[in-house]
Amino acid sequence: MKISATVITLNEEQNLAAALESLSWADEIIVVDSQSSDRTVEIARQFTERIFIRPWPGYSAQKNFAADQASHDWVFNLDADERVSPELCTEIESLKTAGEPQASGFEVPRRTFYLGRWIKHSGWHPDFKLRLYNRTAGRWRGAYVHESVESDGKVERLKGPLLHYTVRNASDHHSRIDRYTTLAAEEMAAQGKRMTAISLLISPLMAFIRAYLFRLGFLDGVPGLAIAYFAAHYVFLKGIKRWEKQRDEDDTRKVL
Repeated sequence: MKISATVITLNEEQNLAAALESLSWADEIIVVDSQSSDRTVEIARQFTERIFIRPWPGYSAQKNFAADQASHDWVFNLDADERVSPELCTEIESLKTAGEPQASGFEVPRRTFYLGRWIKHSGWHPDFKLRLYNRTAGRWRGAYVHESVESDGKVERLKGPLLHYTVRNASDHHSRIDRYTTLAAEEMAAQGKRMTAISLLISPLMAFIRAYLFRLGFLDGVPGLAIAYFAAHYVFLKGIKRWEKQRDEDDTRKVL
């Protein structure tokens, strides 16, 4: 069983070395960079010669392109702010020597480090992601945000964690939400979804309650409170951006 590891990047000079070091077990490493302006490509060359530079087409499209460049059908996808834990590394190495698996993909539990601590609740843990998959049976889906692999075959789970070193601080979290909600609002528009004043009022509140109470975010201390607040903020910002767009669409129809 040979495995190609893929990483997509854009200005990841602070994260990339540690991410690629955690892929030392892979039979090859493929980096697809979206025209970074920092040292990302220079750092990537220290670990692999298989580097592709191309304009940004979207998350799923970029990850599918990376998988298409692989020399092997089995692909492990890693984000630049993630690390393969020693436990997961050992588990994958055992899998590689056990012969061709019956499954077409494997989910891994992702553990997130946020505001100085590992998050154990808040809807962030356990966070299973399908990252090791046979590209003949699986492709990345999701035109805007929240991309994921959809596999046609059997999917099993590994136990070793994937370590996720997410946003650096609250300001970074806030700026990312602004970027992602723009994409999410575009996705809503493409799906024909509309926002109402009631939805703008109720949905953020429910997002907070779900993360902080139902998903035990209060057990994660202040970081859990921040996760719940930002979850509510994400829902509101996505909604108000969609409302702005649908207002403009309605005004255009009135003119026509």
